[in-house]
Amino acid sequence: ELRHRASPWQRNLGYPLAMLGLLALTGISVLIVCFHVLELLLDDAAMPRGIQDASLGQVSFSIFGSFGAALQVVLIFYLMVSSVVGFYSSPLFTRLLPERQDTPLTKIIGNCVSLLVLSSALPVFSRTLGITRFDLLGDFGRFNWLGNFYIVFLYNMGFAGLTTLCLVKRVTWAVQAELIRAFGEHR
Repeated sequence: ELRHRASPWQRNLGYPLAMLGLLALTGISVLIVCFHVLELLLDDAAMPRGIQDASLGQVSFSIFGSFGAALQVVLIFYLMVSSVVGFYSSPLFTRLLPERQDTPLTKIIGNCVSLLVLSSALPVFSRTLGITRFDLLGDFGRFNWLGNFYIVFLYNMGFAGLTTLCLVKRVTWAVQAELIRAFGEHR
């Protein structure tokens, strides 16, 4: 219903640009994780341990300077939003979605706990994937399992593989559906 009420500009320009933006952010995330996997294989310094004696403002946390830092911020916000959307899209947690003017207190508390857990895991998630090396304020690089090469390597490979699989499936499924609709085979 919302798609039918959208203006032609929104349908023909806004939605495709939003989709291209999401595809670009997903592709950049996967590329960064793939480069991080290569770094893990070649250099032990790529492990997501804490940074010692790195004064804020004196050391760049990105090899691309300010542009890289801005890209890291955008990717972290993208990962945050996509993890929340993915969480609420999973069949187990769809009942937890709040309803307008009809949400019981237990469901509100459940949503708060869920969002708190997701937001607490985000710094460790972004450090483990190699998207950022910044410690934030929590010194998240001191977890013992972040020093285990196999866990970090498998985590990165799992993220890259599953994200690529979802991306290919989503894009090819949409193209396949459009081709079927264009050739009139959907009837």
